[in-house]
Amino acid sequence: MTKITLHNTKTRQKEDLVPVKSGEVSMYVCGPTVYDRAHLGNARPVIIFDTLFRLLRHVYGEANVTYVRNFTDVDDKINARAAETGQSIREITDGTIGLYLSDMDAVGALHPTHMPRATEYIAPMVAMSADLIDKGYAYEAEGHVLFAVESYADYGKFSGRGIDDMIAGSRVEVAPYKRNPMDFVLWKPSDADTPGWDSPWGKGRPGWHIECSAMAHELLGESFDIHGGGNDLMFPHHENEIAQSKCAGHDFANIWMHNEMLQVEGKKMSKSLGNFFTVRDLLDQGVPGEVIRFVMLSTHYRKPMDWTEKKREEAEKTLRKWRLLVENVDGSYVPQDILLSLSDDLNTAGALTLMHKLANDGNVAELKSAGALLGLLGDEMGAWIDKGAVDLSVFSEKLGNAREKAMQSKDFSALDALKRALTEAGVEVRMSKEAVELLPTSTFDPSKLEGLL
Repeated sequence: MTKITLHNTKTRQKEDLVPVKSGEVSMYVCGPTVYDRAHLGNARPVIIFDTLFRLLRHVYGEANVTYVRNFTDVDDKINARAAETGQSIREITDGTIGLYLSDMDAVGALHPTHMPRATEYIAPMVAMSADLIDKGYAYEAEGHVLFAVESYADYGKFSGRGIDDMIAGSRVEVAPYKRNPMDFVLWKPSDADTPGWDSPWGKGRPGWHIECSAMAHELLGESFDIHGGGNDLMFPHHENEIAQSKCAGHDFANIWMHNEMLQVEGKKMSKSLGNFFTVRDLLDQGVPGEVIRFVMLSTHYRKPMDWTEKKREEAEKTLRKWRLLVENVDGSYVPQDILLSLSDDLNTAGALTLMHKLANDGNVAELKSAGALLGLLGDEMGAWIDKGAVDLSVFSEKLGNAREKAMQSKDFSALDALKRALTEAGVEVRMSKEAVELLPTSTFDPSKLEGLL
């Protein structure tokens, strides 16, 4: 079996993946808070961990991989959106989940094995909070349940911070009922206008961090293999998950993986800079989901990802070329070097480099198989390539004939005019002594070719 090594944030080094249950792999990834559409940065962890999911299924078998990605559907941002729009909370969360899945489908993400909603696991959250109180790690105050960070000696070890440093460097909620400013909420009271559930501490709702610990325990057990998310979640979310889960007696995750953040044209994505956009914005602008996926995979997940127009254009050009090559081709097997690249801490950028070589060497069946492992070149993602179903081979033949005539007559005006027309239609013209190759680019407009036939 192929050995997979992954960088473990917890130990700051690469480690071999050794499943808790032999032959089976379990993975939990923090999902979205469902009150608005997914922006481009939200798509990065989805694509990264979807690619890891595909690799794990390839190595261990589909039936032996369990992937959980949650939906946070109880949150103050959702409550605010409901008050702002007049919609019910359920309408907002149901609608946003539908839009999210549609957008992630468009970038080729498989559905995880389980997609739990936080509101479906309130009872386990209440039970875990009560257990932490009983064990002396949490306390009740004014209808709140708070985790006492000083009760857990390793608090801050995961993110590499001391409690005093955290207080100095973080905006913490100052509340008179807290014993320590860093104590975090497991449960909080709800008023008549806020969603709430019965609990030993009165009507209330869970804090953010407790939901992932409770759902991971319910669906994956005391211990599981991989926990993933963006590196912005390392503190406080993942630090707090570890603290409460460990104190509840759960071994929790063995390997922690974090992707770096996304930039746009070298700058942090921000509405104030005018470079903030959602996945749907790009799709509506005509950027294919497969192109979004390719650009995301072209940078290693532990490096900052810079989305640029140049990268988008290059990705579309490459995918058009590859799709022409693999058209009507059945994949054979995934080349070992592709598998080894992905198995080495999910080196997708290296795998794409190897795919370029497969394309250049004419190994199209292997190219198709390699693409499938990365979620590329599949038939279900190929509709975007069809812009009028123009057969460029007709123009290749026409260009070849024009060249022959030009060579005989020494008059190249007709040949140059045809090449110019093809270029203006968004077709890259490659001519050699042996062949004429025409490749559609991102600006390909088949309507401009109609007068050339």
